[in-house]
Amino acid sequence: MKAITKTVWILSLVSLFTDTASEMLYPVMPIYLKTIGFSIVLIGILEGFAEAIAGLSKGYFGKLSDNSGKRTPFVQAGYALSAISKPLLAFSVLPVWVFICRAIDRTGKGIRTGARDAALSDEATPETKGKIFGFHRSMDTLGAVLGPLSALIYLHYHPQNYRALFYIAFIPGLLAVSASFLLQQKNKSSKTVVNKTSFFDFLHYWKTSPALYRKLAGGLLAFTLFNSSDVFLLLKAKQSGLDDTAVIGIYIFYNLVYALCAFPIGMLADKIGLKTIFIAGLLIFAAVYFGMSVSNNFYLFAALFFLYGLYAAATEGISKAWISNIADKKETATAIGTFAGFQSICTMLASSLAGLIWFQFGAGATFIVTGIATVLIVVYFIIAVPLPENKQQSLSK
Repeated sequence: MKAITKTVWILSLVSLFTDTASEMLYPVMPIYLKTIGFSIVLIGILEGFAEAIAGLSKGYFGKLSDNSGKRTPFVQAGYALSAISKPLLAFSVLPVWVFICRAIDRTGKGIRTGARDAALSDEATPETKGKIFGFHRSMDTLGAVLGPLSALIYLHYHPQNYRALFYIAFIPGLLAVSASFLLQQKNKSSKTVVNKTSFFDFLHYWKTSPALYRKLAGGLLAFTLFNSSDVFLLLKAKQSGLDDTAVIGIYIFYNLVYALCAFPIGMLADKIGLKTIFIAGLLIFAAVYFGMSVSNNFYLFAALFFLYGLYAAATEGISKAWISNIADKKETATAIGTFAGFQSICTMLASSLAGLIWFQFGAGATFIVTGIATVLIVVYFIIAVPLPENKQQSLSK
């Protein structure tokens, strides 16, 4: 644990509180949206829209963070916006209001993500990136256990009273904002001149980035095109006959697996290679989606969500660690933000496409198409991104 610095601890605790607030709402969100009249297609569009807002703002604010040499103000502002958005969702059931509140929440995520991940990267060496990002993902995902568990307990005593949860979620959000003020801004450089940053300036990084970054990001984006929101997994479980308690419970189980495994898998990745672990995660993902196409009972769902937790632990933090090892240290937030910008556009398309395929051909077709595409993407990573991670840093300079 020597590599886990004070800054890493604070950022991880802030993420834990924020994820507790967000994930308190996430598993009930699709159920709540359907009760207020949202169709499966509109839910898909909402999720895609929300991620597109987050991604585009990640690119801009990541570039702005690098240009200013500051991390802490972006972290604090981003978490504050996300906290405020939670109670606002309870004020109205009008679709336009729901879209606005989700936009506020995702803009907050966009403001903080690049700066936060760059701050985490600054606390690590290339040999400890998996460990640092894995620890952060473990703490972050612990919130995804505490949040749904809190929702489950509340709904046990107040069935279907979803709107009150949006107010309750404001409490851990405030704790996150308070904890963020324990961060101290480190002086990145002595320069005081900051160039103006337009909203799409981060796109220029794609042209000037290392070739290996473009190969890696290209493969990750291809995967994202077929990796729709987790909402569809929860809807499949609900459609198969699981009640609200079972759906939330199985989601808690998935996040518990994720939280427990992200840190040790991150340390393992530092030893045997980020790429090796990442590809293993994609293969697990493909197996889960093939299984989802035929799953209809609680025990099979439990097994699939267990594997899904392993997939998340082996990919989400690992991909950021991999990108940060390739990027120049002065452009870490831009590199992660640029990827996230393109990623969220792909996520918007993926969620919208998944909703349409589900509507036209059923849930099974949605999961089979994703599984097949993932296998092809694994082949791409094996062939097109063959270099071991210990050579990436030198090749990128």
